[in-house]
Amino acid sequence: MTLLLDLASWLCILLGSFFTVIGALGLVRMPEIFTRMHAASVTDTLGVGFLILGMGLQAGLSLVTLKLVFLLALFFFTAPVVTHALAQACLHEKIRPMLAEDRRGRDRASGASDAEGRRS
Repeated sequence: MTLLLDLASWLCILLGSFFTVIGALGLVRMPEIFTRMHAASVTDTLGVGFLILGMGLQAGLSLVTLKLVFLLALFFFTAPVVTHALAQACLHEKIRPMLAEDRRGRDRASGASDAEGRRS
């Protein structure tokens, strides 16, 4: 039983590390701040969840596991709020998201009106 628990915990830790590294690569590879925030927030939340689950399985049912659950709850509540606040600050500073039309090479001034460029 302990071998199965160790394998499950290490699988969770490896998955968490994988998703965290993918989020870091997303920060480097994405073209603008909004897509970078999306790549980092989604993969880091999943990565932290797997990492804490793996550490909780390693610790067993103890006070350490309770502390890890509190850290996970804190992260799950604060990470989306921070990402949203950062996106709102970018929009407030008039940093506009790069839309699909922009990435295809069409210029906003020549191709689409401002109302069309703001579509979600």
